[in-house]
Amino acid sequence: MRAAVLTAFGEPLEVREAADPEATGGEVVIEVHAALVLPYTREVFSGERDYPLEPPVVPGLGGVGRVVRVGPDATQVRAGDLVWCDPLVRSRDDALTPDITLQGWSSRGAGGARLARCFHDGSFAELMRIPTENVYPLPAAADDPARWSALAVHAVPYGGLLAGGLEAGETLLVSGATGNFGSSAVAVALAMGAGTVITPGRNRAALDLLADRFGARVRPVEISGAEEADRAAMSAAAGGPIDMVLDLLPPQAPSVATRAAAMTVRDYGRVVLMGGVGMLGGADLALPYPWIMRNSMTVRGQWMGPRTANTGLIRLIRAGALDLGAERVERFGLDRVNEAIGYAAEHGGPFERTVLTPADSSP
Repeated sequence: MRAAVLTAFGEPLEVREAADPEATGGEVVIEVHAALVLPYTREVFSGERDYPLEPPVVPGLGGVGRVVRVGPDATQVRAGDLVWCDPLVRSRDDALTPDITLQGWSSRGAGGARLARCFHDGSFAELMRIPTENVYPLPAAADDPARWSALAVHAVPYGGLLAGGLEAGETLLVSGATGNFGSSAVAVALAMGAGTVITPGRNRAALDLLADRFGARVRPVEISGAEEADRAAMSAAAGGPIDMVLDLLPPQAPSVATRAAAMTVRDYGRVVLMGGVGMLGGADLALPYPWIMRNSMTVRGQWMGPRTANTGLIRLIRAGALDLGAERVERFGLDRVNEAIGYAAEHGGPFERTVLTPADSSP
């Protein structure tokens, strides 16, 4: 097979021949038709984000493809199935606190690093080996794998919304709403039945795009960076209690922006932290102890989501509640992988998708 290999941080990816992966027990091999290139991919491969990848490695965060080979213990997945490949691999020897790796992308702790060495290579290749439990059949209507590869983005906020227990009719505030993941959170929350979504941000064009696409259920708030004034503006836009806050701000954002949004939530409300604030240094998030305790707040972190989130998200798309058709998709063949990385960095706005198509022979 051909694969795009990160040989060292700071170096362009090298497209070269590699051995075909083999499926043993508990594994399948996928022919990769579409793999999303995230907007911050260049920051990962340059070393700026200090991800625990171990070059040489075939990177890539999940994807859509067809099953080529299955292990002997597979009972339902068959060769030829079109599937979504969830990159979140969990260790199988601890159900309570499993180690986690994002195959071909990142990992958590020493156990996650060991797991990453087993499932080392990701989806920037014609073929990929993945645990059997990480493949999810797609409906017959999934005739455009490149569009469905956006599951790699939508699965992140969906996991956070499930963790926060978002209920139909509730008011949600998405901190970081104008970014790639934040705008996805708006779409997914509305698909889940949120009554109102508050969307703070500095990018007026992106705020207008969200309002135009989703209508009156979205309430944009242009913020200034002044914590108290921004908090007041976000609260006023809600026109009532804010039930839940989902933070998806990037590492470059200051922690005061997260705090300003978090402290708009009502008494007994929920705050879910999924962004990257603090990953590049700077002040840590400080929330007042009395505010959390006396107002009975729930504040929790969430990295990705449960396995069942994949099935739920596919159902939302199949039902038409979450529309992939309105997203802007730019496709690149495997030989153009470095061009795709640069393009993604410059096109990371709401609903912009850069997709690598490894199994497609066209340029």
